[in-house]
Formats: sequence, structure tokens, C-alpha cells
Amino acid sequence: MKICSLTLHKVLIFFSIILFPSMLTAQQSLLDEVEKGSKTEEKDYVVATFKSTRNINFHTLEVVPKRTLDFRISHRFGEFSSGSYNAYGIDGPANIRLGLEYSYDGRLMGGLGRSSYQKQYDGFLKYRLLRQTTDGKMPVSVTLFTSIYYTNLKDPNKSSTGIDKYEFFSSRLSFVHQIIVGRKFTSAFSMQLAPVMVHYNLVDEFTDLNDMYLLAIAGRLKVSNRIAITAEYAYNFIEYSKRKTYYNPLGIGIDIETGGHVFQLHVTNSFGITDNQFYPYTTTSWRKNGIRLGFNVSRVFTI
Repeated sequence: MKICSLTLHKVLIFFSIILFPSMLTAQQSLLDEVEKGSKTEEKDYVVATFKSTRNINFHTLEVVPKRTLDFRISHRFGEFSSGSYNAYGIDGPANIRLGLEYSYDGRLMGGLGRSSYQKQYDGFLKYRLLRQTTDGKMPVSVTLFTSIYYTNLKDPNKSSTGIDKYEFFSSRLSFVHQIIVGRKFTSAFSMQLAPVMVHYNLVDEFTDLNDMYLLAIAGRLKVSNRIAITAEYAYNFIEYSKRKTYYNPLGIGIDIETGGHVFQLHVTNSFGITDNQFYPYTTTSWRKNGIRLGFNVSRVFTI
């Protein structure tokens, strides 16, 4: 085990991503006035590149509309490979996350959540930096994402070793940063790419790396007015653990729109629901039937 002391440049990178949306706040009022003053300009923006702020596990480039609160329930069952006695994972063990997400202006969004796995609390910010336009002058949308995670676990070895690995508050923290770039190619097909950085202050093994770098890709294909097929995959660029084997997260799902709800049903090899869990620490493989059923339910409220 080791605790990584953040270098100066890592600190600067982290805070620059955190503070970037605030730096753009001064421009927001002017942008809002321009959008309100011209309905024609408002129609120039491509809308509904993705139908939700999540594809399956991955965050999409979308934020919730202005003055909208999104209540989300995410659930992951046990592995199919657990067999019929365990109802192919339905009996558990399961992971559930409850979350609330809100945007005042439709561009900057914040969210809070609690996951049962690792008894984890999370918070994040997303900002729509650029928006794709229908005339092609802006061919892509770009969204910035930054998040922080706090595990409330107790060290199970404390009584035997006399050492608490979570002695320091900082040891419980991890972070994820992304730049999400996407495009709606047709009325039915959308795709996005996102370079991802994951940082853990505390890792389990002394030889493990604290920083992980990935490239995430996600897509959505609309097959009817209310149904779409989704898929996502992330590639790890480095071997950050020499003692444990981790797999790239892969998910395939279906989106069903039902009025104010978006119901997402999917199959994934990731047990973790939050970005710091599924990106670096997916422990099962599709090839070994280490996949599980999961769903997300989203209900939005205008406030």
C-alpha cells in the first residue's frame, strides 16, 4: 500500500478542471441572452445527441435541461456465471446507487450520489463547453467532466495489524476527469469519445499505480421513436497493477423512453457504477461469462 503525494502539476490540473466552469460564468449571462433573444439561433443547436446523461455506465456529453432535477436509480445484479441456484445473478450480490443531479442554466450541471459498493459518496460537475450546430459550423459537442469520490469503508485488517489504512481523510479520496467529445451523425446515430484520467490517493498494493489513463467510446442507435440500442467500451493504456488482473469495461444495452422516465436495461461486465470503479477496476470478463444484468431509471422534475 502507498499514499501518493500529489505533485504540483497534478494539483494544478485538478483545480483547473474544477474551476474552469466558474471561469466561464461571466460569459454565461451573455450567452443566455443571445439564446433567449433569437429562437432561430436556438434551433441551430443539435439536440438529444444522447437521450440521457448516462449511456450505460459512462457519462454522456448531455446535461439535464435548465432548472431541471434528475433523480436516478442505478442497479447492478450479480454475475450470470453464478448459475441457476443464484438465479444467474438476480439473487446478488448487488450494487445500487441513488443520485440527484441538477442544472440551473442547462449548461453547468452538478450531481451527488451514494453507492452501496464500497459505501461510496460521489460528487461531480459537467459543463457543456461547445455545442454541435445543425449548419455544421460547429461539428461536435464538447463537455468537461470532473468528479470526486469518498469511500466510507472500514479497514478490515485494522484489528489484526493495528494499522488503519484509512487513517487520513485523503486516503479515502479518488478523482476522475474527462473531456467528452461527441457528434450526432444522423437523427438515429450518435457517438462520443472521451480521454479519461483516474487518480486514487491510496492504492491496495505498493506496486500499483495511482494514475490510470483510458479512452472511452460510446454510441447510440435509435431504432424507433422510443427505443434505442446503446454500447460502450473503454481501453486502458497502461498496466497499473502487477498482482491483479483487470478488464476493460464493456456494456450493451437498450434505452426505453416512457414520458418523463428513461429506462435503461443493459448487460455489462462492470460491477461498479461510478467512474472511479468501473473504469480501472472491472474484475470480470465477457469471455468468462463474467457479465451481469443492470438497469438505470431516470425521473426528471422541473424546478
